[in-house]
Amino acid sequence: MDVSIIETSGLGDRSYLISADGTAVVVDPQRDIDRVLDLARERGVRISHVLETHIHNDYVTGGLELSRVTGAEYVVPAGDDVGYERRAVSDGDTVDAGPVRLQVMHTPGHTHHHVSYVLRDAGGSGDSVLGVFTGGSMLHGTTGRTDLLGDEHTQELSHAQFHSVRRLAAELPDTAEVYPTHGFGSFCSATPASGDSSTIADQRQTNPALTQDEQSYVDELIAGLGAYPAYYAHMGVINTEGPDPVDLSVPEPVDPDELRRRIEGGEWVVDLRNRTAFAAGHLGGTLGFELSDNFVTYLGWLYSWGSPLTLIGDDVDQIADARRELARIGVDNLTGSAAGDIHDLAEGTPLRSYRVADFAALADAMQAQAPAVLDVRQSGEFADGHIAGAVNIPLHELSRRLDEVPDGEVWVHCASGYRSSIAASMIDRGDRTVVLVDDAFDQAEKTGLVS
Repeated sequence: MDVSIIETSGLGDRSYLISADGTAVVVDPQRDIDRVLDLARERGVRISHVLETHIHNDYVTGGLELSRVTGAEYVVPAGDDVGYERRAVSDGDTVDAGPVRLQVMHTPGHTHHHVSYVLRDAGGSGDSVLGVFTGGSMLHGTTGRTDLLGDEHTQELSHAQFHSVRRLAAELPDTAEVYPTHGFGSFCSATPASGDSSTIADQRQTNPALTQDEQSYVDELIAGLGAYPAYYAHMGVINTEGPDPVDLSVPEPVDPDELRRRIEGGEWVVDLRNRTAFAAGHLGGTLGFELSDNFVTYLGWLYSWGSPLTLIGDDVDQIADARRELARIGVDNLTGSAAGDIHDLAEGTPLRSYRVADFAALADAMQAQAPAVLDVRQSGEFADGHIAGAVNIPLHELSRRLDEVPDGEVWVHCASGYRSSIAASMIDRGDRTVVLVDDAFDQAEKTGLVS
């Protein structure tokens, strides 16, 4: 029996391919199913079943399309009214894939109908538990968040989550491996997860649902829930109706004149280049979203859903990578692309630029003139420590609070430089001098800036 992990680091999620004796079962696949198909070919296995632990809220599933392409049985928790044929499973049901056998366990909390799949050794007595695929229930050192279905459900789901994790720990052996879908950077995790692998025994020592009493767990979980990406509102709808097949083709190229027309028309034109390259020279009116691990989360969070989107990149490969990332969250209206040297794409149009600095430079500047400081971290981060006098506008609120950004010289920072680089591109304009602080916030603490 082999369990292969398919990482989607940009969303902080994992999918799994379980294989034995030429047969494979896939759990919670992402929309770009070519990765799963390539792995199955590499392993020399046929996919017989595709399993979902829940209707996902942070990505568009590839499960429906994967089942169509492979002829696999599509297994989805009972209870949700979906727009496609599937096998609806409930607590106690068994998924029998020959050498791979999984038992369904209802584990509500992340959603009402959420299930986990207990992997049993079909080649032995059948009673030996090898692991459990927990989706958004028991994560590594934490649990899935419980507020994605609306505030009116949060209390109920938080209590349900506590009991689901307790049930998993009570019914499964200490040696069982825990294979969650969320918790590797995903906002579907209630708090940051810990570790790359875990067992039920490990969770007894680290999981708050197993180390705290019920009310303490619920109170702490709810108090710690921060904002989550706005695009989540669309994922459940798409996954319930049934996603369209994925399109990973590179958007049609546009020439500099058309690029300028789109920018002047107020369309979404996103520059994927490194944030310092963007700061050194960019087309005015474009937004800088460096293509790195946080790219798809924050673009999805800020994007005006359904709007035409044009991508600028260093090369076609960079644009193709961004297309794949965006497809995973259903951002499909990519209407054009432009690749190459930014000066060539500008074709004579003057580029805009702004300074990049660190917290040490900000400390020096504050000694001399006390410039305006914009902190785009979330409010909880700000409350834990901030620069005196800084204006806190979380990045996801910035587009509707631009009138609160000070005029003149503004130094923009976050915890690492990524969110602030997006914010800098959003507030860059002719009558404002933007300085991007591309530095870790602990350096601000070392310079004595933090109160």
